[in-house]
Amino acid sequence: MKVKRFFAKSMAEALKQVSEQMGPDAVILSNRRVDGGVEIVCALDYDENMARQSLGDKAIEAANGSRLGEMQAEQHRRLEDELSRSRSRIRDVREHRAVRSQGYADASFAELHEAASDGFDELHSTGGSSNTDYSDELARMRAEISSLRDLMSGQRGEPEKSGVNAVQQRLAERLQEFGLSPDLAGSLSRRHKGGKLDDGWKQSLKMLVTGVRTPHKEWLDEGGVYALVGPTGSGKTTTIGKLAARYVLKHGADSLALVTTDRYRVAAHEQLFVFGRILNVPVRVVDESHTLDDILDELSDRHLVLIDTAGLTSSDKGYQEQLAELARSHHKVRTHLVVSATSQPRIMKSVWHCYKMAGLTGCVMTKIDEALTLGESLGFVMETGLPVAYYTDGQKIPGDLHHAEAVPLVRLAVERLKTLQQQAAAERLRGAERPREMA
Repeated sequence: MKVKRFFAKSMAEALKQVSEQMGPDAVILSNRRVDGGVEIVCALDYDENMARQSLGDKAIEAANGSRLGEMQAEQHRRLEDELSRSRSRIRDVREHRAVRSQGYADASFAELHEAASDGFDELHSTGGSSNTDYSDELARMRAEISSLRDLMSGQRGEPEKSGVNAVQQRLAERLQEFGLSPDLAGSLSRRHKGGKLDDGWKQSLKMLVTGVRTPHKEWLDEGGVYALVGPTGSGKTTTIGKLAARYVLKHGADSLALVTTDRYRVAAHEQLFVFGRILNVPVRVVDESHTLDDILDELSDRHLVLIDTAGLTSSDKGYQEQLAELARSHHKVRTHLVVSATSQPRIMKSVWHCYKMAGLTGCVMTKIDEALTLGESLGFVMETGLPVAYYTDGQKIPGDLHHAEAVPLVRLAVERLKTLQQQAAAERLRGAERPREMA
């Protein structure tokens, strides 16, 4: 819930400001005459339940929605005044620093820190969850105070104190909302030593871009033997179909072959054989009479060979046999783990542990379009070090297949987070409107 105060000479001008800055969905909490004109306090994504929670015990005095809005507006004015006083004191200290050549008075720092702390404590006592704008502002002020203290400590030769400041804590929370694990989010946030939250957010995204590895060349151009492994339903066979179709469109069918090692399930080869017939590409099956190396020897003249595997778990019969066959092949088989973006991080890591004995050289992300957030997938590849070769975002063959690049992937993850936040805000707004409609 975003609350904002507007001043203008007339009510018409104030309402125009509200319309331009907050849009037609803004809710007016209070309006009153002040010196020089009028004051309006408005809220976006207003939720009466959140308002009551933020007011705490004081909300009991609100007999109706109108009174509740006025009390919320009063709280907003009080917090804004507190922020204004804190900003003024920070400005005074900086001006004081400009005219003095040595240190600062201890009393000035104590007074300044106390003012910001009082405002921070008041924010939490009145329900900080609904006042994120104030929380960010106070965090920025605290970071600025910390930088001033560090400067003073450096002049006096005092040791620098370690710990997580408010900006780092808020940054860690945002990174977890992005989808990263608490450990990775904490590690990235602690690298942001000071400054604004937005600066730390941009720095963390840059570190994510650096940490997500992607190959420069595509399989279709480089050629070779590639095997896709992963659990049932992760999208191995469909991904091979997309790769094969794209290769045929670009290079023709004569230098491509498909292989399957799935001899454990009834009718397991049907989908791959369908792809082979449509694309006019040979499909070979590894079984008791034909080993993987025998088939790869036969297909040695092919520029690209794609191997589909059975989606077995460690408890299934043939699991170790299949992975060992890939690992001990005398051909250079580049085995890639197929990871669904809809899986939980714990499941992703469990799958990685199950298949890493095959000598994984990378991964393919699937079902990107079905995932609410992508931070889980990015965190997984960053923690495991697996390069991302491709990602898929739909069922279209070969359209919904993309060569992976770190910057577009991270940008897509940020857009997905924004979409999720917008949906949550719209849902809160609808929830706030239902009680008013019933009334």
